Amino acid sequence: MSTFWSIAAFIVATAVSGVADQGPSNRTQRVDMIELNHFVDENGREVFQQLIFYDWSKQEKRFHVRAWRLVKKPSQLPTRRWNPTLYECVWHDDGVRKMVTSSSMRETWSQQDPERVNREFLSEDRRIPLWDSQTAQANDATTSR
Repeated sequence: MSTFWSIAAFIVATAVSGVADQGPSNRTQRVDMIELNHFVDENGREVFQQLIFYDWSKQEKRFHVRAWRLVKKPSQLPTRRWNPTLYECVWHDDGVRKMVTSSSMRETWSQQDPERVNREFLSEDRRIPLWDSQTAQANDATTSR
């Protein structure tokens, strides 16, 4: 009977690893800073939380927003990793696992939206997207091999 269970375990492990290979593709991006912003009303009550992803502009000597997203559940909050030391945010969009990492993170509470304020320095159409369509297509081709 133990031979039967060994074979059964092997078949199950092989099937599970085959399913894992066909799972959602992954996208990973590194930024210079991740901000967890708590937007609060005039009474100090939290209205929403958002993640803002920045890169440093050497020319302008300031951070520029690359992208932002609302935090919809606690699992999307930045997580501190120790080896290597970095912060990471992970979420899923349409079956695609997306992760953004950074060596720097800040947490803010404000009544002004930092992402909107940053538009005064760099308009949305000039931002460097986290994932452009060509990169996504190249990653999809690599992932499907």
